[in-house]
Amino acid sequence: MKCVIIDDEPLAVDIIETYVNQIGGIEIVAKCNSPLEAITILNKHQVDVVFLDIEMPNLTGLDLVRTIENMPQFIFTTAYPQHAIEGFDLNATDYLVKPIPFHRFLKTVARAKEKHALEKTISGPTSSMVQQEAVREIDFIFVKSEYENIKINIQNITYIEALKDYIKIYQKDDSKALLTLSNFKSILEKLSGNFMRVHRSYIINIDAIQALQKTRFIIGDKRIPIGETYKEDVLKRLKV
Repeated sequence: MKCVIIDDEPLAVDIIETYVNQIGGIEIVAKCNSPLEAITILNKHQVDVVFLDIEMPNLTGLDLVRTIENMPQFIFTTAYPQHAIEGFDLNATDYLVKPIPFHRFLKTVARAKEKHALEKTISGPTSSMVQQEAVREIDFIFVKSEYENIKINIQNITYIEALKDYIKIYQKDDSKALLTLSNFKSILEKLSGNFMRVHRSYIINIDAIQALQKTRFIIGDKRIPIGETYKEDVLKRLKV
């Protein structure tokens, strides 16, 4: 795979470059200190993956993704975890929070390679079959609860509640929530773009919303508050 590193902090670029050089099967095409410089590179060269900071002068990483018409798969590398929801809404391959541990970077690159290989397979003669299989693979997730891994249909999830180091997953037609040792960042990596964080303690499935009141959502018998920090993004996402 060929990659581009984009970050306005030279030290951050050096760290990513060092990590990439320790991994086989990935080549650095260019290193850019500004998104504007990167636009020319991305339009000129064949690139498979972009390591991209978010908070940069003149043009943010989020804006860059929206600007490039045929954006390669991209991985956000940022010190600001509050952008995670928006990042995954843009179909980011992953979201790495600085300082990035090498083992976490290694896992992300492995995911990018798998996605790259899948995309190459899909472009082949058996693309229809592979696409159907790929859709099936993302229809569900496995969640560890007590001593077993429970399979959950993603669209059956109505909302998720955070409880310190645990999360509670609520599903349609199931009065008992599933309790698992995890956090919002980990679970969001597994979910589709139909989910959004509306409060520091809640993630909801947009399809499960029954009503929106001034400061809360109604999902079944539950009243889920909208956090002040998330309110603007939530209303924008819902076009309210």
